[in-house]
Amino acid sequence: MREGTQGRGPGRLSFLGLRNLLNSPALRRLSRRAAPTRVDVLAGLVTALALIPETISFSIVAGVDPRIGLLSSFTFSVVIAFVGGRPAMVSAAAGSMALVAAPLVRDHGFEHLVLATVLAGVLQLGLARAGIAQLLTRLPTGATLGFVNGLAILIFLAQMDHLVSVPVVLLVLLGVAIIFGGRHVGIRVPPSLVSTAVLTVVAVALVASAPTVGDEGTLPTGLPGFHAPDVPFTWATLWTVLPTAISLAAVGLVESLLTADLVDRMTGTDSPKRREAYGQGVANVVTGFFGGQPGCAMIGQSLLNVESGGRGRVSTFAAGAWLLALVVLLHPLMEILPTAALVATMIVVALTTFDWSSIAPRRMRGAPVDTVVMVLTTAVVVETSNLAYGVAAGAIVAWLLTRRRRRDTGLPDDALHAPEPARADVDVPRPGAAAPGVG
Repeated sequence: MREGTQGRGPGRLSFLGLRNLLNSPALRRLSRRAAPTRVDVLAGLVTALALIPETISFSIVAGVDPRIGLLSSFTFSVVIAFVGGRPAMVSAAAGSMALVAAPLVRDHGFEHLVLATVLAGVLQLGLARAGIAQLLTRLPTGATLGFVNGLAILIFLAQMDHLVSVPVVLLVLLGVAIIFGGRHVGIRVPPSLVSTAVLTVVAVALVASAPTVGDEGTLPTGLPGFHAPDVPFTWATLWTVLPTAISLAAVGLVESLLTADLVDRMTGTDSPKRREAYGQGVANVVTGFFGGQPGCAMIGQSLLNVESGGRGRVSTFAAGAWLLALVVLLHPLMEILPTAALVATMIVVALTTFDWSSIAPRRMRGAPVDTVVMVLTTAVVVETSNLAYGVAAGAIVAWLLTRRRRRDTGLPDDALHAPEPARADVDVPRPGAAAPGVG
């Protein structure tokens, strides 16, 4: 017996021991736990690739240095991964917030926006404590549709200033065609990234005069640092930034809670909306004190993250971490990206954000109250360039019309509005969600 044991040799014993270890229940349990984390990390990478062109685009819309937008998105994503209420939802420097911020930056400078970002976060914390999350989740359907349609129109109009020459227009049209073509073909790489790469090659080779991201400002080469708002702390300053801060707080919560509801429907899970409202407030305060621009949930990136397999907080954290790593490592390449590529991405975002079904004649006839509220909300948003004003106007008019019709017809409220889809049947976004892969 001793000879037989010796005959196996130490190598044979080591191999058997290793095989037993690999087949052990403890290691199998550890492997099962690690698998979702791996998927979340990879989903975060895909999401980060789609975040880069859009974040730069939104920074330009806001009149902010692209470096600030990228660092803001990194900070916001990392913070919200820990304090947010909806795992797998992606929040960063979003277009809706950029549109609200642009007039303040144009008239008073970026430092006033930093203060407005911090103040907006504080207001969101107060609103979360007051239970505003429950109220916002019950916004009238017409106001919600008007919000996303108005957002789409404003994003589209903001791109017109960048169409400075015929070659640039042709580049933009090529980029739009590539993104829509990529969506229909079903490529695994985000089509917005493919479009950006192709247009960069074409611009460098054929259109050397095309404006680039490098013309808009420098890109980050490291982590953001602490930065207090460099403005005089006076009542005059407060009154200057307060209207923008209120609008940022309202718009950020509306878009974030709508996106959280969408991700709930896609994953068949529920999330604490009040905690998400708190998280948005904390993330804006922290981002502001790191010299960043305001942020909120991003519908397109959240969809892309979920459809790429992201389910946990790791995917949100990974999106921010990958974003910073890619930008720092690919710093020279980022500076030669043509602005036309970003404009193409934003035009597609606008076209896919708009809820085209909301203007279908059958739907408009079937829900007259929603139709009136949607048109009014959209009109106010476009006229004032302020999403918060539009939602407030739409909600008030919806309440007045519903009360009047209920009094005249005796019908319950539910009969006056378009029906909501059941959770189990939802596999496409609710109003205005950008298609995955658009960015």
